[in-house]
Amino acid sequence: MMWRMRRRSRTICLSLAFISIFLHLLLALVSLSTYQQPCDTPLPPRTHILRDLARTNYTSAGIRSPAETPNDAMKRDSSYEEAKNETKGHMLTLSDKGLPVKGSKIDSVNMAGSSGRYGSRAKTLESDLLKLEALFDHPLYKILGPPIPQEDWLLKVKPKVKASEKSSQMWVSASQEGYEDVQWNSSSSSHPPWLRFHLGISRWQLYSHCDPNVEALTQQLATQRVVSAVQKSGGTQLKLVMSFPDYGQAMFKPMKQERDEETNYNLYYFSDFERHNAEIAAFHLDRILGYRRIPPVVGRLVDVVKEIKDITTDRKLAQTFFTSPVGNVCFYGQCSYYCSTEHAVCGRPRGLEASLAVMLPDLSLASRRSWRSPWRRSYSRSKLAKWETEADYCSTVKKTPPYDKGTRLVDFMDMVILDFLMSNMDRHHYETFEKFGNDTFLLHLDNGRAFGRHSKDERSILAPLEQCCRIRRSTWLRLRLLSLPQYRISDVLRASLSRDTLHKIAPLLAEPHLAALDRRLKTVLETVSRCQKQHRGDGEEVIYNDMAYSKDMVEQPHTAFV
Repeated sequence: MMWRMRRRSRTICLSLAFISIFLHLLLALVSLSTYQQPCDTPLPPRTHILRDLARTNYTSAGIRSPAETPNDAMKRDSSYEEAKNETKGHMLTLSDKGLPVKGSKIDSVNMAGSSGRYGSRAKTLESDLLKLEALFDHPLYKILGPPIPQEDWLLKVKPKVKASEKSSQMWVSASQEGYEDVQWNSSSSSHPPWLRFHLGISRWQLYSHCDPNVEALTQQLATQRVVSAVQKSGGTQLKLVMSFPDYGQAMFKPMKQERDEETNYNLYYFSDFERHNAEIAAFHLDRILGYRRIPPVVGRLVDVVKEIKDITTDRKLAQTFFTSPVGNVCFYGQCSYYCSTEHAVCGRPRGLEASLAVMLPDLSLASRRSWRSPWRRSYSRSKLAKWETEADYCSTVKKTPPYDKGTRLVDFMDMVILDFLMSNMDRHHYETFEKFGNDTFLLHLDNGRAFGRHSKDERSILAPLEQCCRIRRSTWLRLRLLSLPQYRISDVLRASLSRDTLHKIAPLLAEPHLAALDRRLKTVLETVSRCQKQHRGDGEEVIYNDMAYSKDMVEQPHTAFV
């Protein structure tokens, strides 16, 4: 009896072994056939880099699958400190140019099976950087204006004070912890970059074309230690004010959308999210257009625990922190519309991309006036604004102060062109410094809703230019310059953005957004050409000559357009 039982169990074991071998062979065949089939639809050549980078913790596009556990995520993701160390250094490096850096995550991802494509991309970026350098070296960007009188500077350094009054000149923080012991004097060399920026603001621009302080300022914004983070009041979306050891401050806007994600077509313009990369790209585009009316903005990878939660003195903000089901640290703050657990911003698990814009001088030192845009949208789902229904609307605007004299109308057109190029429909107000009255430039602030859609050009943004047919001569010439292959606007913006620290994670603008810039620039130039045909015989009616002071330099750029 025992012998029969042993023989039966031996037969059962052999059967199970054969079944196991058969199943393993079948699984191998299925796996082989699956491996030979592509898992994803092919992407356009320039977007492969985004998918490659998405497979590391460095990328903003790396979304975990729902089934991934926090432990799996921790194993897969690099630590925040590693990512931050690699993003330090705003200065142009090999990785900024798209060249591999030994030992970096980006190098290991990109070089794996894609060296040919990567090398081509690096060569293209290197060519674009040369275009950017040539653009800023063009005479149109080096036009010298008249000397700036003392009254045309926004702020002034106080004259020397008596020894008994010196104590009142010292800056004292409510909480000294983390701040430097400042010892500034009337010499600009003793001032931190943010203070030199404030003292360099004039009647016509925020900073000069060749101001070396801009590079130092953006470097500090990207790398300087954060000592305080509190929520900025007002607005529909989450914003923070971050402070640094040298008493400088920056406006923080967190990442809310992926780089290559378009705004939902079913959303109205006033329901759109603000994008951190839009703020960064707007600063670079504003500089390329020669305006210099947007405060310097940089991208930064922020540790939401170390650089926000642990140091904030804002109790209301601190109460909104929580850990998501997959182990990411999130917070949502308090604001009008998009501050809730449903709209929380989250690190991965702690690292969060954001834009940091240097703060303008405090309102107690330099008050600003807010102006309602004449071409403001109705912000209604059913009503139209006056400019959308009245064909001769601009005639009314031209008779209304401050658009009836001075440069206010062409200043406004500069802003319209900027908004159309980056598809910003949310320009309901703009600001100026009160000190300069009506005779000054417009501040191009709050650009987070730009670069939402690349597949559609919103022609209604150009309505002011189409209706008024008025543009600055310097703006018109620079736009024509940027339409030429050797200075193509998409190429120079790509190059300029490559200098930002977040470029190491992924390009700040997807290629379709850059291509849209070329298309929209052509539309702007065609609009000006139609205006010139309508006002044939009276060219000054369309082109406002703002280059009379530099008459000897006006003729030189014309050779570029022949």
